[in-house]
Formats: sequence, C-alpha cells, structure tokens
Amino acid sequence: MRVVLQRVTRASVTVDGREVGTIGKGLVALVGFAVDDGRGDMKWILGRMKKMRVFDDADGRMSLAAADVGAGLLVVSQFTLLASTRKGSRPSWHRAAAPAAADELYREFAGMAKNEWSGSFAGGSFGAAMQVALINDGPVTLVLDSRLRE
Repeated sequence: MRVVLQRVTRASVTVDGREVGTIGKGLVALVGFAVDDGRGDMKWILGRMKKMRVFDDADGRMSLAAADVGAGLLVVSQFTLLASTRKGSRPSWHRAAAPAAADELYREFAGMAKNEWSGSFAGGSFGAAMQVALINDGPVTLVLDSRLRE
C-alpha cells in the first residue's frame, strides 16, 4: 500500500460537478493498493498517518500530530501510485490491485480511518473521475509505503 500524504489548509473532491467530500485544516491521503495488500498494510499506514508529527506547534516546529490539532482527513483512491515506469514511456499497472479488489480494500481502509480518526473525515468515490482541490500547507508532502515500512 502506498500513500501520498499532504498537509493542507483545506481540500475537497468533486465528482461530476458535485462536491462529495471536503475538509478544512488536515491531511489529504492519496491511497493506492498493491495486488497483495491486506488489513496489516492498512493498519500500519493508518497508524503512521495518525502519529505523523507534521503540524506546527506554537514555536513553528512540526511537532504535533493530527489529533493534537483536530486535523481532518480526506482519503482519495489513486491506483496510479502503483505505476511501474521502468520500461518505456507508458506506465505499467501490474503491481496495482485489480479494480474489484482495490474497491474492497479502499472501502475497508476508509471505514477504518473514519472510525479511528479523531477529526473530521471525508472520502472520494472509488473508480470515479475525481477532481481534487487542495491548498498544500508548507508545502508538506510525504510518501508512506507499507512494504518498505517508511
């Protein structure tokens, strides 16, 4: 499982001209699932996201976690994070979970996150053409990978 995590001042996701999710200050998680991902990968990623100290304290140092500042979370599926670009100029998606499996994983992960996140929660629509708007704060952008454990 791979996640691009961005600290934002606000973010939203729109499908067919209709806003389906929005948050204020918080994190946007673009999530991609590999063919062999499971519950353990999701738990590890969610645990890291909750503990990641990327919010500023009173001295302007990034020393606070999401729960410390009441951060929201917007989760958006993005299979392109599993692209292989080793050969040629056309990405290969062979490492990405098949759509039906990825949909199930996304729903499970979004459910876990919604239940465990201390701030507001919003999600995108799996498989839809989405427009994600965000104001990256900092900018702060991190990549988490459950296979590499980083």
